[in-house]
Amino acid sequence: FVHGGPDNGVQLLNHAASLLNQAVEWREPAPLLRAGIYWPGEGAVELSRIKEHWLPDAAIVAITFYRAHYQADNLDPVNGVISALQVRGINPLPIFVASLKEPVSAETVNAIFADAPPDLILNATGFAVSKPVGERADSPLERPGVPVVQMIFAGGDEDDWRDNLYGLGARDIAMNVALPEVDGRIISRAVSFKAEARFDEATQSPVIAYKGVPDRIEFVCNLAANWLRLAKTPAGERRVAVIFANYPNKDGRLGNGVGLDSPASALNLLQALELSGYQVGDLPDNGDDLIHKLAAGPTNDLTNRAERNGGIRYSIADYQAFFAGLPEGLQERVTERWGQPGDDPFVVGEDFVLSAFRQGNVIIGLQPARGYNIDPKSSYHDPDLVPPHGYLAFYAWLRRDYGAQAVIHMGKHGNLEWLPGKSLALSADCFPEAVFGPMPHLYPFIVNDPGEGTQAKRRAQAVIVDHLTPPLTRAESYSPLAELELLVDEYYEAAGVDPRRLTLLGRQIVDLTRDIGLDKDAGIAKGDDDDAALAKLDNYLCDLKEMQIRDGLHVLGGGLQDRLRRDLLVALVRLPRPGDDPRDNSLIRAMAADFGFTFDPLDCPMGDVWEAAKPKVLQEILPDTIWRSHGDTVERLEELAARLVDDRMRPDPEWTATIAVLGAIEDQVAPAVDACGAAEIAGLIDGLDGKFIQPGPSGAPTRGRLDVLPTGRNFYSVDSRTVPTPAAWQLGWKSAG
Repeated sequence: FVHGGPDNGVQLLNHAASLLNQAVEWREPAPLLRAGIYWPGEGAVELSRIKEHWLPDAAIVAITFYRAHYQADNLDPVNGVISALQVRGINPLPIFVASLKEPVSAETVNAIFADAPPDLILNATGFAVSKPVGERADSPLERPGVPVVQMIFAGGDEDDWRDNLYGLGARDIAMNVALPEVDGRIISRAVSFKAEARFDEATQSPVIAYKGVPDRIEFVCNLAANWLRLAKTPAGERRVAVIFANYPNKDGRLGNGVGLDSPASALNLLQALELSGYQVGDLPDNGDDLIHKLAAGPTNDLTNRAERNGGIRYSIADYQAFFAGLPEGLQERVTERWGQPGDDPFVVGEDFVLSAFRQGNVIIGLQPARGYNIDPKSSYHDPDLVPPHGYLAFYAWLRRDYGAQAVIHMGKHGNLEWLPGKSLALSADCFPEAVFGPMPHLYPFIVNDPGEGTQAKRRAQAVIVDHLTPPLTRAESYSPLAELELLVDEYYEAAGVDPRRLTLLGRQIVDLTRDIGLDKDAGIAKGDDDDAALAKLDNYLCDLKEMQIRDGLHVLGGGLQDRLRRDLLVALVRLPRPGDDPRDNSLIRAMAADFGFTFDPLDCPMGDVWEAAKPKVLQEILPDTIWRSHGDTVERLEELAARLVDDRMRPDPEWTATIAVLGAIEDQVAPAVDACGAAEIAGLIDGLDGKFIQPGPSGAPTRGRLDVLPTGRNFYSVDSRTVPTPAAWQLGWKSAG
């Protein structure tokens, strides 16, 4: 029982029989290594032995799986993966481990990899070596430049999986998907399920074992082979596609990655690719020219699509050969919804005309719409809407004719990850797989939206390269809002100086508020008198002015300068970070504390009258504005923060709380922000080199999540600080009671 394994099991039974006076020979248990190399038909072997099965100069793919599978001779999926790799001319290196966290297993894996460095790792162990928060732990699977693909030995039944749109149960999702993402693994497919291997007559019970699913094993091994091919191909010969989103499907929304200047980002990437030896042709001067070239050809706008010049032609005959290879059920669903290929609006004559053009060896393309003559907003996330022939033709051409070795979807909001099919652990009948196949997939994605990015990771084997949110600034007040704010200030000033003006000013303010439609936003009811309306409006204007708004779009590889950089740094430290370190305090709260204020500048009624002290430095910082309310105090603190951050003012030596936060900005926050642009481009270049992309947490950096910086990492969605959720906590209490 201690060592396990089929042979030890037989010897255990023989020993038991001998104790019952049976004439049976038995041996002492043979120790089983905590970790080692396995080969079918031979068991645990030395590395020198396994090399006898290898091809010279072929790529090496390690297969890591649990020792328990070897102990129980539960190796059908492992053997299937070994065979599939050999068919593809790849040298398998199967390694069993007790746990990747166990020191003996980790040391064994490191020793094996030192003698036989893998080019890629297929991992079937669950959980993660690192924790979702804090410093990353050393994982034996993390080798410089070596991608790790997670394949799943699911604990459920294959029939249940096929019938279940969720793909896997909660336990498998946690163990084999969500936590492995913390280690930066590429999520692939479930390659095996539990099944009845045989019925044991002696015990009258079924023997359950893991059974490999051949077509899932094929997919995972094809994915591995494609990553290896990408890494092996010289940069000058690599064929890469950069695909822009188009949501909704209007020409005015081409390349509208959420929070991202996609055209400028694509140009920065192309320039970096050129420096790395890629063939990118003659590059335009700016991102606008790049997108204008795409817009000049056929797009998702069907108005005059057939008359436009440009695009790439893909024959209906070639498409039909691709379409015929899809599962029959998928073919029927597409034809039933959209008719025959020749009826598709993307067809001109005998060809599909695709929204794309060549830029050297790089394809610049526009992701097709999910349908025609439908509401693009309501259909974008529709789980039942099958894609039309034009959509399938676009990706079929990329895969079969162009031979794309990697695809980059440039920024959220793509639609591939929302096509019909399972939530994860996809089958061949799921549209994301049918459309995209086992291509390497890189996806620059805004760091504060892990939910949608995770869809792409789990449904389209995407490697996320997260990017910074757009620069933020304070909303301030403009146009009619600024006029209103001045009138409100004048009103309250007149209350103490010239009460005769109050009625006239109050009526002007209320009338202007209703004229510009602000009364509803401010919560002013029809029955409110002028005093009540003015109080609500004052609070609303103060809150509105203090809001943080986007100031432009982020550009991959771009760095923030001057005001944009300063405003973002102030925004990043406006809220406190977790922990008791004074450096993690809110800058605005720290300043308020240093001035001896007793209010909370992050949580106060902005319109309330300010009755506390008015330090001279805060009076002088905005000398031409009235200091009347809590909101006015916060405004002065914000202005002082901006001047301190960009060194226009130096802090008083007695402002100890403020100085602590400014120190964190100087040696932690600012360097992380400044590193983002270069790290994002470097992440994409590394991905196109077939290398491992470092994982990182996700979330809004302006909400205390400075750990998501610098960007350029393969984000994960697990946040242990929110586990359990309030709902799960309440359910746990009820269950315990």
